[in-house]
Amino acid sequence: MAENKRIDEPTGTETVGHEWDGIEELDTPMPRWWLWTLYATIIWGIGYTVIYPAWPGITGYTKGVIGWSSEQEFRDEVAAATERRAPVLRALAATPIERLPEDSRLLQFAIVGGESAFKQYCVQCHGSGAAGAKGYPNLNDDEWLWGGDIKAIEFTLVHGIRNPDHDETRFSMMPAFGRDGIFSSQEIADVANYVRAISGQDTAGDSARRGSELYAQQCVACHGVDGKGDREQGAPNLTDAIWLYGGDTETIRETLYGSRYGVMPRFGERLDPVTIKMLAAYVHSLGGGERYVEVAADPEVEVDERP
Repeated sequence: MAENKRIDEPTGTETVGHEWDGIEELDTPMPRWWLWTLYATIIWGIGYTVIYPAWPGITGYTKGVIGWSSEQEFRDEVAAATERRAPVLRALAATPIERLPEDSRLLQFAIVGGESAFKQYCVQCHGSGAAGAKGYPNLNDDEWLWGGDIKAIEFTLVHGIRNPDHDETRFSMMPAFGRDGIFSSQEIADVANYVRAISGQDTAGDSARRGSELYAQQCVACHGVDGKGDREQGAPNLTDAIWLYGGDTETIRETLYGSRYGVMPRFGERLDPVTIKMLAAYVHSLGGGERYVEVAADPEVEVDERP
């Protein structure tokens, strides 16, 4: 190709030696400013790799002469943020959760921190808006299986629900009336119709009246004579329109036949007490939180009441 190079007479520039259909390409030199820019970027790149971490190796990477790393910078920022928050976190740790609503600023801090923790640990089941789903409670309403004051919520978070390896866990067990042979198929249908009737979804007929007798024999111990449930046992209210698994006839029959056994993790072994306290404050703030009432040894005597 070298022998094909020549000087282009009109421009005085050497050609590159290529020719396409009578057209030749000139080997025009790069502008000086472009070349100096290229050289400057090469020098800058070499300097960067000397000053900052750059080259990977078998067991690590070059550290750079100033010892900077993005990982360490992140750790420093986290440490600085933790130090700024430390006084408030200490105050939270020292404040019994039932007295948290007395300090509006501390409560607001706890709610904001709890919202962040909720997004990390709770949305998988309860959803980003805490509205729940089938089998996962809605935390926005005022229906609570185990109690909705801030202290009860904290207890549920710490000990979980139906954790068989933990003595203090919230625990309830509904019989599988069909699978265990307690009720026949017809009896399950009768009780389902009775539940539909007391929840205002159907008019009581002969089937519901038969179901009321079965309910009185097998169900009142947990759900109560009036069907309004019992928080001490985690038994739901059967007379309202709020259903964890569904209130249609078929779903109620499924529940009666095979029971339900939802499990919530106990966060007491996964999260520190302050984070749990913030989570409880956030859940309590969603709209269904109840006021905490402290009672004396005599349960009829009310000692203190906090909003």
